[in-house]
Amino acid sequence: MAHRHREIPAEHRAQEHLANERTFLAWIRTTIALISLGFVLARVGPWISNGAKAPTASAKLSPVGVGLIIFGSVITLLAAWRYDAVNREIEAGLVKTDRALVWFVATAVTALSIALIIYMFLGPGTQ
Repeated sequence: MAHRHREIPAEHRAQEHLANERTFLAWIRTTIALISLGFVLARVGPWISNGAKAPTASAKLSPVGVGLIIFGSVITLLAAWRYDAVNREIEAGLVKTDRALVWFVATAVTALSIALIIYMFLGPGTQ
């Protein structure tokens, strides 16, 4: 029978803490990119659009940008929660993988992508 937890020897806990911090920072870099892109689409996108299609592009970009900002914020909170949970497990000397969070984020990104594709083809301003 497979063990759900992996035991961490005391002499390796510093390495585990550093790896946990690097993983958290990778999540934060990703969320900063999501939030920044969302901001650009929501606020700067209409300035970039020009010509007769500017109102159409603006109407499409703003909700997409706000959605990316919200999604980035939620992922930031999940990253902090996961960092804290793993930190406590390292201190206890036992760590287990959390596939549920990985599948949740993968499913959320896929659903958001599908929703954005549908929105871009069927949303306001399409002809």
